[in-house]
Amino acid sequence: MRVPYLLSLLPALVVAQLPLPNPPFLPPDIASGAQTSSGGFPNPKWSSLLGTLLYFYDEQRSGTLPSTNRVPWRNDSLILEGRDVGIDLSGGFYDAGDFSKDTFPLSFALMSICWGATDFGQGYDLANQTAYLDDTLRWGLDWLIKAHPNDTTLVVFIASADEQNAYWGGDRSIPSPRPVYTITNANPGTDAAAGAAAAFAACSNLYAGRGFSNSSYSAPASLRNDSYANTLLTHSQQLYSFAVNATGGRKTYQTSVPQAGVAYASSGYGDELAMAALFLSWATGSATLYQEAEAYYTRYKLADSNRVFNWDSKTPGLAVLFSQINQGSPSFGGNFSTWRDTAEDYFDDVVNNKGPGYLLQDGLLYYDGDSDDASLNPALNAAMLLRRFAPMASSVDKRVAYTDFAKSQVDYVLGKNSMNVPYIVGVNPNSPKNPHSAMASGGIDIGNIDTDPVEEAYVLYGAVVGGPDKRGRFFDIRSDWPQTEVALDYNAPMLTLAAMHVAADTSEPYYTSLQAGAYDQVKPKGRPCDSAYQDGCEAGRLNKKATLAMAIVVTVVGLALIGLSAWYLILLYRSRSADGGKF
Repeated sequence: MRVPYLLSLLPALVVAQLPLPNPPFLPPDIASGAQTSSGGFPNPKWSSLLGTLLYFYDEQRSGTLPSTNRVPWRNDSLILEGRDVGIDLSGGFYDAGDFSKDTFPLSFALMSICWGATDFGQGYDLANQTAYLDDTLRWGLDWLIKAHPNDTTLVVFIASADEQNAYWGGDRSIPSPRPVYTITNANPGTDAAAGAAAAFAACSNLYAGRGFSNSSYSAPASLRNDSYANTLLTHSQQLYSFAVNATGGRKTYQTSVPQAGVAYASSGYGDELAMAALFLSWATGSATLYQEAEAYYTRYKLADSNRVFNWDSKTPGLAVLFSQINQGSPSFGGNFSTWRDTAEDYFDDVVNNKGPGYLLQDGLLYYDGDSDDASLNPALNAAMLLRRFAPMASSVDKRVAYTDFAKSQVDYVLGKNSMNVPYIVGVNPNSPKNPHSAMASGGIDIGNIDTDPVEEAYVLYGAVVGGPDKRGRFFDIRSDWPQTEVALDYNAPMLTLAAMHVAADTSEPYYTSLQAGAYDQVKPKGRPCDSAYQDGCEAGRLNKKATLAMAIVVTVVGLALIGLSAWYLILLYRSRSADGGKF
């Protein structure tokens, strides 16, 4: 619902963060992505890729940009957001290719990034990207703090009155003010509140240096700040209590705010409750919270919804987090072997092609339904979880299988696919050139976004796009949002995977072997077949006229065959009769 009352404006947080490098890191020239590096450790190309993936979040910033802004084509935007309803909601990130602010997927992205930087922080440190990690996280977390102005209020959605896609253009002319939608004690959203609680707790763990087992993982990234960690923990505890105890009961957030469900409807809230309780249990050392997480897993029958890991479905990550916590602190009373076996049952199905996911012909892990509108995201999230879990696997064979499968998906995204496309903008001459981004496109005509302008005005460096269709085809069309959309949560698993490779891989990212023009040689003809384009689907099936013509042909041929058979039987009968024979 929209906030019906004025809330006092919150003061901006002033908690010292790491100084940014001077000169700043900037994504390298696209042409360099087709060249190998001088080698060494850490590998310069992996370090550069990690920095470029973080740079994407700078390109998505809203509000008054800092003096350290690295993106020359971005401007201050919506600097008075929320003031009309008494909340300072300037800042934060635009969710995807348009200008909406969506708390539910934002919380997931922040949680995922913080979890990754807790387990594989050495990668950020070695790549000299920890200060940018700190800067990125604070831009999102500080906004999420402002979106939580009191214990039982959370802003969940801000967009134009005509929803997300009403305005297509640059950042200087975004229509405002925009409706602000919140969940409250009387009209709650269990999933959104718990999801934000999980993000705050995971990031509190990172800033407090509360890593898991150092025998399995590196130390957290070197951005420790106990004061900031405590602030994040307080918000996490308040939001978890709100999620559990709201007077309006437990319900999905789109039940209270239907507008928010247009793009990000939640399928349930048990997984968010379990994830929040787990991260909070680690943050506070609470066995009670750990036991609550196990109770949620059972009560909401989460094992029955164990498909993909994404902004809506956290279940596949729960067994991994349960295992990490049990390995790191057996005193919580959990059973490491039980949760390890649960995780291995899931991952064995993934790598052995026995689960709901399966490999496309050119090697991408694909889930019908979940992968249809963003094929790379489920695959990257699976790879990220596999790499995280591999050190805890029960055998060397499993560890190798999980690591190898994860690498195959990373290589796929970095260009080892039938299209020769690294699906990250700006890292290679064959990278996508037409991401679905209102800001980067440079156009203002939503009805002609593919031709206004013909060439994208700005390179959206570091953006992971949606990915190819079910046939492995990629058309690189700006309006084809299932393939070319960008989003905060699309980049999150690739950040963690890149940090892992910085810390452990001296070989080059696959895209360095792709020379300019490799995509053009195999670029598909025709049109896509997905939620944005239906005309391309006709290539795989007959249209109505062709179907009718085929039916007529089949009928005529069938009648002809019947006639010939009857004629043959008559002749045979006459022949046998003339000879005095019998049938």
